[in-house]
Amino acid sequence: MEFHLVDEGESAPGDDAPLEALAPEPLLTRDYETRPALVYERLRQRHGPVAPVDLLGVPAWLVLGYKESLQVLQEDAAWPKGLENWRARTEGRVPADWPLGPSLEVNHVLIQGGPGYPALRSAWDTALRPFQDPRHPQAKRLKAAVTVYADDLITLLAQGGRTGMADLSAQFSRPLPLMAASHLLGFPGSQGDDALMDMWRVLDAGPDAEPALERLLETLMRLAAAKMERPGDDFPSHLLAAHPDLSVDALARELFMLLGMTSDHVGILISNTVVEVISGESEGGVRAALSAGMVRETMNRVVMRKPPLVNFVPRFAARDTRLGNYTIRAGDPVWVSSAAAHADPLFAGQMAPGSTLSSRAHLSWGAGPRQCPARELASVTIAAAGVGRLFERFGHLELALPVDQLPWRSSPFMRGLRSLPVRYELASATVPPLPVPEEAVAAATGVPDQAEKRRSSLWRYLTGLIRSGG
Repeated sequence: MEFHLVDEGESAPGDDAPLEALAPEPLLTRDYETRPALVYERLRQRHGPVAPVDLLGVPAWLVLGYKESLQVLQEDAAWPKGLENWRARTEGRVPADWPLGPSLEVNHVLIQGGPGYPALRSAWDTALRPFQDPRHPQAKRLKAAVTVYADDLITLLAQGGRTGMADLSAQFSRPLPLMAASHLLGFPGSQGDDALMDMWRVLDAGPDAEPALERLLETLMRLAAAKMERPGDDFPSHLLAAHPDLSVDALARELFMLLGMTSDHVGILISNTVVEVISGESEGGVRAALSAGMVRETMNRVVMRKPPLVNFVPRFAARDTRLGNYTIRAGDPVWVSSAAAHADPLFAGQMAPGSTLSSRAHLSWGAGPRQCPARELASVTIAAAGVGRLFERFGHLELALPVDQLPWRSSPFMRGLRSLPVRYELASATVPPLPVPEEAVAAATGVPDQAEKRRSSLWRYLTGLIRSGG
């Protein structure tokens, strides 16, 4: 399919018209679900680097160009977050039952703007530092816990036999970051497993998502209250120490954000990296990089092509501003699309296909002063450790479906695999779990013992997914 890109010097039809007058086309269509790259390119052909779109009945600007995306992300004062900046919402023109409303109304660190944000962001940076800096004992314990969790998941999966079939998304990529998040939140033993299961239900947006969200928020409120009474060496306690004015409700909202973003974003990152490695999409370069221990470099290439977070939460024009071929009016919602920006021909054309060198210019974690505060923890401590352990324990992994037939799920924010069916074979000399007594690992990392795992709702669910290769 051939596309004509609108030159930045050209004027698109109606480029000075208000957003509401442009009759924007719906973004979240069946085409977007199955082939989002074609949707982005069609919009780029018609409008240039910024396009008016309809998000389930609400008009917004979608930023498709890499240069324009970087501008919006880096200029926080010109493009602030915070729903209070949304003119249409203030004027009552956003429907009360808008499907995306609930996910944007939870006023946590990724959504919040205004004068309270700097102190909250500073507290996040302070609270996460011990878990992200590899020199700190908390970071070492977390990485050890992730390795134990990965080993436990692989050992459980392999109960179907030394060879077999598995869904690596449901049985490894999704539970691993949830378990790591539970460790970070300081849930005692396996008591957080019901919360993890409810987080899955919320993310899957099925018929039981609403009651699951209510239960999850109640659980996190109880956890927040407990940490206020009895602080520990965990993220909620560190966040409270850095920001003592947080209420129980505010702390619960921050914990919800950490749990949700860590689980979905990191789970997708793990799955996408596994697909990249075992499908050989980079002509052997990925396998070579992985065997050399360069898992993080592999991930940089993966998120350039398939970022988990495809569209960021909205920002708003602080004043009338020219962006791309349009004038963005003050208070208009602006959604930066990292997936579209990475595919921008003016940016992607600079990347050599099949290069063994990665570019860290990707926007998967954002850019500028509001770049994701947990990016090191998510990509290095959890995702890289999990992927590395997976390929140590399995001698052979292959996709059970052609790569172009893998089932994808798209949302306004995320894009990831619905499932990752593989055929596996354990390594002939299986790498054992950490060579320390289980009770010592539990004491050091907070990992529950085997008896507690067997009582766990999460463990019962995962056990039910085991399939034998026959």
